[in-house]
Amino acid sequence: MTIEETIDSASHNSISISAGKINVRLAESKKDIIAAQDLRWRVFFEQTGKKHSDEAFREKRDFDRYDDFCDHLLVLDEGKVVGTYRMLRRSIAALNGGHYTASEFNIKPLLEYPGEILEVGRSCVDQNYRTGGIMQMLWQGIAAYVVNYDISLIFGCASLDGKDPNALALPLSYLHYHHLAPPALGVRALPELYVDMRRLEQHQVNPRLGFYSLPPLIKGYLRLGGLVGEGAIIDHDFNSIDVCMIVRRETITDRYMKHYERRMNEGSL
Repeated sequence: MTIEETIDSASHNSISISAGKINVRLAESKKDIIAAQDLRWRVFFEQTGKKHSDEAFREKRDFDRYDDFCDHLLVLDEGKVVGTYRMLRRSIAALNGGHYTASEFNIKPLLEYPGEILEVGRSCVDQNYRTGGIMQMLWQGIAAYVVNYDISLIFGCASLDGKDPNALALPLSYLHYHHLAPPALGVRALPELYVDMRRLEQHQVNPRLGFYSLPPLIKGYLRLGGLVGEGAIIDHDFNSIDVCMIVRRETITDRYMKHYERRMNEGSL
């Protein structure tokens, strides 16, 4: 499939990526954001039975205070939102009470990282569109955003289903032993929430099996050169265990970045 990517030179934050009838762009209106929240409700709650607030149940939308100042990346099929990612730059978070990830992890080392940084989260795709191609288009949108805003580092919470760390011993141990971030990026779960990821001894972890035991989203981060912070947390509302994923710009694979960087260097963005 040939993918045509265009970034409108008249609007620095405009992103437009198309592949047939599928398009990727940023939300442009409250209506767009509500459509993303509706999708999140269906994916996070209707299809899984996770806990939700009474207000969210009444509205049938997943929403919180961060939605009002985040950018929302959308995948649309003939106008219907079928995938979304929520994105928050440090410069915007600093004016609006900080990052969501800071409620679970000490992200001070990331806040001290040079250049602009980007928190991503609330990723979901409609159950009828869960193909590698849709996630690839979401990541192409993120790559375009990274170039537009000269992002140096991406981070965010990623979840493994279930609340029992021992039941997730293989994926958690694999992440700790094979993808732990260096001290300079030393994100760590908050002390009162900290769950040790080392559920197995290192010699007990088969790297190949460890990788394949991970959920697709975390595999995607690792394929982009992703690293993980130290320690995990249990999210009782979402019936999951969260880790903090970190991706440095220079490790993002060529298939997502080179096209945009080349166009920027040529002055064609």
